[in-house]
Amino acid sequence: MTYGIALFPSKELQDEANSFRKRFDSHYASIPPHITLTDPFEVDEEKRSTYIDSLESVASEQPPVVIEIYKADSFIPLYHKVFLKIREHETLLTLHQKLHSPPFSSEMAHTFVPHITIAQDLPKAENDDLIGQLKMSGFSHSEIISEFHLIQAARGWSLEYCEDV
Repeated sequence: MTYGIALFPSKELQDEANSFRKRFDSHYASIPPHITLTDPFEVDEEKRSTYIDSLESVASEQPPVVIEIYKADSFIPLYHKVFLKIREHETLLTLHQKLHSPPFSSEMAHTFVPHITIAQDLPKAENDDLIGQLKMSGFSHSEIISEFHLIQAARGWSLEYCEDV
């Protein structure tokens, strides 16, 4: 099975992100606003319980994660994706590092850029217009997240299976 690990922010922040996502994010219906901690990975069903035990061990040692959104940004020219950028905080970076150290896979397809996607798959002109508007309006939000989730991909990412760790 294919899995991923993510942080889900408060309902307040999810509502704010969804106010953009419902218009501008092609994945809006697939998964709530989140902070991706790992690229998708495979775990055999017979190894799943051992994997979850390892995640629970990380969770027991991990302090709550501080997130601070401080601006809107874009991955242009690599991707047409607009996001709320999260300041790199020690608790967030430590969790990310732990999830990429043995017994977990250390492979990362991309550099870790903490963010919450609010728009993707837009035409370039619309993407540029949106990021211009958002940069002028500014964003500021801080909160603490005390759990991360193992999520399963089933016909796109969904929370059909979700485990607090």
